[in-house]
Parts: sequence; structure tokens; C-alpha cells
Amino acid sequence: NLGKPLKVGDYTMASVTLYYYLFLAFVIATVIISHRLQKSRVGRGWMAIREDEIAAKAMGINTRNMKLLAFGMGASFGGVSGAMFASFQSAITPESFNLMESAMIVAMIALGGIGNIPGVILGAVLLSTLPEVLRYVAGPLQSMTGGRLDASILRQLFIASAMILIMLVRPRGLWPAPEHGKSLAAAKGSPVPIDGSIQQHGSGLEAPSDEVPGGAARPMSINP
Repeated sequence: NLGKPLKVGDYTMASVTLYYYLFLAFVIATVIISHRLQKSRVGRGWMAIREDEIAAKAMGINTRNMKLLAFGMGASFGGVSGAMFASFQSAITPESFNLMESAMIVAMIALGGIGNIPGVILGAVLLSTLPEVLRYVAGPLQSMTGGRLDASILRQLFIASAMILIMLVRPRGLWPAPEHGKSLAAAKGSPVPIDGSIQQHGSGLEAPSDEVPGGAARPMSINP
């Protein structure tokens, strides 16, 4: 029973501490499962659908089943999280899920970087600690204005301004997922070709098929 303190010898662990370690274990398990899914065949199928659904369907991926699987996996994580939250709160009310909480969750993903697990973790850490840091900034500003501005409103204003600035400077987030074509070319150490006129094989460059090295044009044969 996590609602009661746990006593181990002379050390007593509070109920809040027990819930903390439970949530921490769940977060670590979620990150590991998400990472394994991203590297698996299912994860590559999801990324293919995200990039180009028509091309993914042409390659033989069952997009309907893959979408249902993604929805089911997301609902599973959300269901387990909701059960743990209800156990910790001991009660669930509509006020527990207001618009600000939903906006903060979406902002964590957009701020960190969509499609990148470390980026999402970074966004969650920043937006979780930023209100507490701004608490020390909003207090003096409230006293300077004679208490006419609420500290919570000032914190929300600062968070919104920071989000707008980051979206203007880095639209894909602070730590976005690498683009597929660029990351593949960087891994091979070869430049991404702009057109089909130059192809790189090994360490040398081959001339286009319709030209002869030296500048002379290759004769063309026209069959009737």
C-alpha cells in the first residue's frame, strides 16, 4: 500500500517518496519501450507513414493497422499514467484536467522536438522547472507594480513569450529529430546530391552517362 509510509529498519520512507520512485520507474520503462519501438520495424513503419503515407503504402506497409497500433500504444501509456495519477490523488475531478495542463503537455513536445525522445525529455524538464524559476522573477515585478499584476499571470506571460521566441528561432524544437536524408548522408560521409548529374561511388566521382570526360559530347544513336 503506497498510501502508507514504508518502514525499513530505522528508516521510514514517506508515501510521497514511494510514489516518486514508482513514477520514476514508470518513466524509465516508458523511455526504454519508446526507444525500442523507434528502432524496431514497427517504429520505422510509423516514421515512414509520418514522412509520406502514400509512399509507405506503396512499399507494402499496412497504414490502417499501423495507425491503429500507434493509437493503441498511446492510449496504453495514457491509461497507465492516468491510473497512477488517480492513485496518487485519491480522487479524479474535471478540474484536474484543465486547458492549461493540456497546453503544457503539447508545449513540452513542441519545445523539445517532435519525434525525438531526448528532445521531449528536455522540453518536459524545462517547462516543469521554468514556472518555479519564474516564481522568483514574478514576485519582485509584482511588488514593483504595487500588486496590480498577479504573479501567476506574470509567470504565464513569461512562459508564453519564451515559447513564441523559441518557435520563431527554432521552429522544429530545441532538440529535433534528424532529417532522414541528411542524417543518412552524414552517416555515410557523402554530400546529398542536388540532382542526378553527379553520383559518388567510393571516393571518386563519375561523369553523367550522356557525357564523355574531356568535354566532348557522346554521339547519340537514334533508332527508327
